[in-house]
Amino acid sequence: MHDRLSPSRIPSISPLTFSFAVAFAALVIVSAGQVAPSPEQLASGLPRMAHLVGRMIPPNVEPGFLLRVFWRMIETFQIALVGTAIGVALSLPFAWISAKDITPLGPFRHISRMLVSLFRTVPDLVWALLFVSAVGLGAVAGTMTIVVDTIGFCGRFFAEAMEDADERPQEALFAIGAGRFSVLCGAVLPDAMPSLINTTLFALEKAVRSSVVLGLVGAGGIGQELKVAFDLFQYKNAATIILVIFAIVVLMEFVTDRLRSKVQ
Repeated sequence: MHDRLSPSRIPSISPLTFSFAVAFAALVIVSAGQVAPSPEQLASGLPRMAHLVGRMIPPNVEPGFLLRVFWRMIETFQIALVGTAIGVALSLPFAWISAKDITPLGPFRHISRMLVSLFRTVPDLVWALLFVSAVGLGAVAGTMTIVVDTIGFCGRFFAEAMEDADERPQEALFAIGAGRFSVLCGAVLPDAMPSLINTTLFALEKAVRSSVVLGLVGAGGIGQELKVAFDLFQYKNAATIILVIFAIVVLMEFVTDRLRSKVQ
């Protein structure tokens, strides 16, 4: 009697859900057979990888090369910093237009949302290739790429932060006849500011990583130096660049984590 009354520990699933689960498992198995590395490939690839790592040791620490890497890293940071600053500034109006209840465009806010989604959906390297074709090789193309990527990232989260802001101050300002822009500045932004700052720090951290990769397609920064090193089989130079990139990314994560903890 007790067994019949006790609830089942295995949740019941519908035939449709079970069919989808089986189909998904079959898709994973078939895909793994086509794109996952085989044991033979791993067995043959690991020694070659070990040989490549051996050719990268010790890294190149010549003063002239280190100075060149230093200035390339400065350029990478400039791309990330300027691109993030411009992108965040442009994300605010995009977010305001996209946020429901406070948008000045009414139902047309979905146009802004679709544009932000487009910026976010297209990969960084594709934007970089487009801007390299438009303005040529160099850091300007990288900065424009970071701007677009930051709008796609911050535009969405800024809009959500504005939508989640406390409605009581907004209603009080509306009650005394304040316009939508006044409500934005007087009630929405002050309440959403911690979230906006956190999102901005995440965007800066993301931009540093992205700007490293953009150089591989000619958009300036340290990635361009890394591509040259691999193209010319200068593996010791590549090892130095990889270590510098690792150090900068770790340092950036540490700084942004500390800043986020202070904001919270």
